[in-house]
Amino acid sequence: MAYQTSEIVIIGGGVVGLATAIGLLQAGRDVTVIDGSDGDFRASQGNFGLVWLQGKGADFAPYAEWTRNAVAAWPRFAEHLAELTGIQVALAQPGGFEFFTDPNELADFSAALERQQLHLGNRISHEIISGDDLRRSHPEIGPDVVGASFCPLDGHLNPLRLLSALRTAVVKSGGRLVIDAKVTDITAAGSGFKLSLKTGARVGAGRIMLCAGLGSAALATKLGFRTRIRPQRGELLITEKLADRLPFLSSTIRQVDEGGVQIGGTKADAGFDDSETLDLMAGLARHAVRVFPGLADVRVIRSWGALRVMSPDGYPVYAQSPQHPGAYLVTCHSGVTLAPLHASVLREWIDDPSNTPDLEAFNEDRFALSDAA
Repeated sequence: MAYQTSEIVIIGGGVVGLATAIGLLQAGRDVTVIDGSDGDFRASQGNFGLVWLQGKGADFAPYAEWTRNAVAAWPRFAEHLAELTGIQVALAQPGGFEFFTDPNELADFSAALERQQLHLGNRISHEIISGDDLRRSHPEIGPDVVGASFCPLDGHLNPLRLLSALRTAVVKSGGRLVIDAKVTDITAAGSGFKLSLKTGARVGAGRIMLCAGLGSAALATKLGFRTRIRPQRGELLITEKLADRLPFLSSTIRQVDEGGVQIGGTKADAGFDDSETLDLMAGLARHAVRVFPGLADVRVIRSWGALRVMSPDGYPVYAQSPQHPGAYLVTCHSGVTLAPLHASVLREWIDDPSNTPDLEAFNEDRFALSDAA
């Protein structure tokens, strides 16, 4: 097969890889994105679609700052995608709630928000609302809710429209998108790399961006990265479409733009198993009804499990290989929220790391003395 060379090859055609590609293309780089098959574990097709700041980085100031910058950048990024592709991603940032039925959990989260506030100062605000006060403004909230937190910066979007917009934007910006392809091997070749694909094709690259989520693990080892990526399963329900709009947005209950209510919030270390479990699905339904009893008679029409991409400490990793300086690893579990920065700041980091000193905190050197790496 023909041998093709690109200035930069991005391995991974999900939200993280595509957003990174857009930034590089707009900087004039020659970019090829290699995407896997529909049978791969794809976080980009199974996530909750949140653009969320509340609680992020409470114990890691750089992540709090990084997320705050991303949330602020989303309106302009959504406009840019619409201008470039004609696709509206249904971004809405009305503010979001975290609901609690356990007073101890509410107290713990309140303390976390205070720590986040210390990191961000006046760049964030939040409110803790008692259950009684909450029901005065939202009478539909169930009696089991003891309280909630609210952050006016939180929002959500349609994640499948986002994925479609990013793919279209890459092509319209002059990038090449190779689909249904799997990279089986990478070797250093002179000042660049040679990639072998499962199809038998070979691709040359001056530089490589490894953004393949859970598919990055084997290739990361080949390139000398120490980060050990692991899956975390989340399960979701979606209801029939409702004519009435839900009066709130939360991190576990949201109404999508088409009208259905999406319910989620589970976390399980189940390896590479993305199947649904009846007990957790039932737990999701019970939680939703406790928060909003009006959902009790609404039909669930779909359910699924999806795997999140987790680093050892749960925070993003932006690393350059010490063995192969032209190879980069980008991995995170907040690809939707962080997309505007991946489409902008990362291109500066790749071309001139001195322009992005804050990313040093996300280097994988933090795992050097940790058994978790």
